[in-house]
Amino acid sequence: METLQVLRADGVVTVTLDRPEKKNAVNRTMWSELLAVLDEVAAETSDRVLVLTGAGGEFCSGADLSDADDTHQLQKMRAIGDVALRLHRLAKPTLAKVRGVAVGAGCNLALGCDLVVASEDARFSQIFAQRGLSIDFGGSWVLPRLVGLHKAKELALFADILSATQVHELGLLNRVVPDDQLDDVVDGWAARLAAGPPLALSMTKTMLNNAFAVSMEQAVEDEARCQAVNATSADAVEAVTAFLQKRRPHFEGR
Repeated sequence: METLQVLRADGVVTVTLDRPEKKNAVNRTMWSELLAVLDEVAAETSDRVLVLTGAGGEFCSGADLSDADDTHQLQKMRAIGDVALRLHRLAKPTLAKVRGVAVGAGCNLALGCDLVVASEDARFSQIFAQRGLSIDFGGSWVLPRLVGLHKAKELALFADILSATQVHELGLLNRVVPDDQLDDVVDGWAARLAAGPPLALSMTKTMLNNAFAVSMEQAVEDEARCQAVNATSADAVEAVTAFLQKRRPHFEGR
């Protein structure tokens, strides 16, 4: 691919945004390639976990505002929204590994992942207002659910650049670690998720994503239906067998 590096190993797909000369700002080609990769990962059963990161010590400086063409702005934004939706709907665990800047759409690309681990030098911002723009890439939906409406408005309206520690204190990050530990921490988490039961993890993720949209009655019904499937799966049998044999289970997603 022209703007992405894609590496597959042991069920983990690592996608690296690869425009370091632009701090990995996303142009039309990268949006298109991200959409294609997300579709590939969704369809490939051997892909169990997606890790998103950036090249050159930066995560993503947002959309490339110099990438202009004659496409109508609404059409462009709907294409960007398609990527945000694909990431959100991906029925597999996703991890963002963040070094350097994660601002604008780049910030929301990270926050759109299930888990976010950042180095101590990472910086985050809903920078849109500083560019005369409104929030996008799903930020208007994600932020209030993560930090509450008033704090989301503060982050979006002031568009300040925050340190990883500040963002972690808001509950937007899972971990902040020294830069020299970031790769090991993310690799360890990704390996654990890749070794987990794919069906159970997928259903759990989907139910949690839907939590704010359903009643408790619907939630417990969804839990019952999902558990009815998982309890009779080969993976559940393998989990019990492995426990009795005092070994690690080997899950196959069936």
